[in-house]
Amino acid sequence: MSEPATIHIAFADLVALLERIFVKHGVSTSNARILAENCAGCERDGSLSHGIFRMAGYVSSLDSGWVDGMAVPVVEDVGPAFVRVDAKGGFTQPAFFAGLPLLLDKVRENGVAVLAIRRSHHFSALWPDVEPFAEKGLVALSVVNSMACVVPYGGNKAVFGTNPIAFASPRAGKPPFVFDQASSAIAHGDVQIAARAGHELKPGMGVDRDGQPTTDPKAILDGGALLPFGGHKGNSIALMVEILSAALTGGYFSGEFDWSGHKGAQTPFTGQFLVVIDPERGGNDAFAARVGQICDLVLEAGQDRLPGDRRHLTRAKAEQNGIPLSAESHERLKELAGD
Repeated sequence: MSEPATIHIAFADLVALLERIFVKHGVSTSNARILAENCAGCERDGSLSHGIFRMAGYVSSLDSGWVDGMAVPVVEDVGPAFVRVDAKGGFTQPAFFAGLPLLLDKVRENGVAVLAIRRSHHFSALWPDVEPFAEKGLVALSVVNSMACVVPYGGNKAVFGTNPIAFASPRAGKPPFVFDQASSAIAHGDVQIAARAGHELKPGMGVDRDGQPTTDPKAILDGGALLPFGGHKGNSIALMVEILSAALTGGYFSGEFDWSGHKGAQTPFTGQFLVVIDPERGGNDAFAARVGQICDLVLEAGQDRLPGDRRHLTRAKAEQNGIPLSAESHERLKELAGD
């Protein structure tokens, strides 16, 4: 059997194609650019569960009327180190960029600031939200909730989203240290990819609609649910994410919104919490070097790579050779764009 045909596309060209798709399906030109760069960046860096794989879900949600692609976020200055943004039922990334200038002003002034986004739709990976801060020499930590698809430890009903947490820190002499991980045993997008490819999952990742353990991704998606990673430990992190992302921001808990009246809706209503710190306020002027030291110690102890390392290698290859896409996926994107 022959391998599927593959093309390689430049990052700028993929951004332009995705931008046309977003605009065609009701997204403002300014919002479309932000979303297209985010999605293309995930594909370029190998975060395939949040790259072009998501475009059908973006389009379906937009066409259902569930999300407002034209939304204009409202930024609220609510304290010396606190910024709130109402996304107005639109996507999170435009709301994030709307609040970014004020957030950075407050970090420069105070050494730390938080950003709380509500009434938003986050449908991407979380690392793109924090990595740019580390590239500026800052430390960033962010959490976001999603749709209820994770059963609490020992429970029998989905309450939490996959509720990821992402962290980024500058590292002397090397790209930033960045991790992005769900509080569930596996990301929901990876379950969808496994189901589409016909692959089984590892034990301990999910249950079927009867609450029985399963390795079948289709059974998890068809009325089943994911499990938190590490039992009660992951459960506590998922609960913390709900508190920070929904209770603190004024957003919805993962199981609190109703999208049943919007057939095709896939982008969950979310809230996002972000804290950014200027590490040099610690006074030792050696933060990035110290981060580099502890990362080197981890590698010297036998860990083969650090979170984010593979992503940077994948990005470098894509920048040199173009982003690999199957010819079939490329044709589907052009169809969505009306090309």
